[in-house]
Amino acid sequence: MSIIVNLDVMMAKRKMSLNELSEKVDITLSNLSILKTGKAKAIRFSTLESICKALDCQPGDILEFKE
Repeated sequence: MSIIVNLDVMMAKRKMSLNELSEKVDITLSNLSILKTGKAKAIRFSTLESICKALDCQPGDILEFKE
């Protein structure tokens, strides 16, 4: 079981760079990079909400569950 993070896919669809998203969400590049690569162990709902607002998407567009 694992949670797949599709942040890079949504960023590509919105043509947004990691730096640009980092500024809009007010999260460090290193933390955003950890999330993007799927190495994060958790994400705060407030951070997820900010990312969804910046990318104009739903949480399900970023997070996916696969067995």
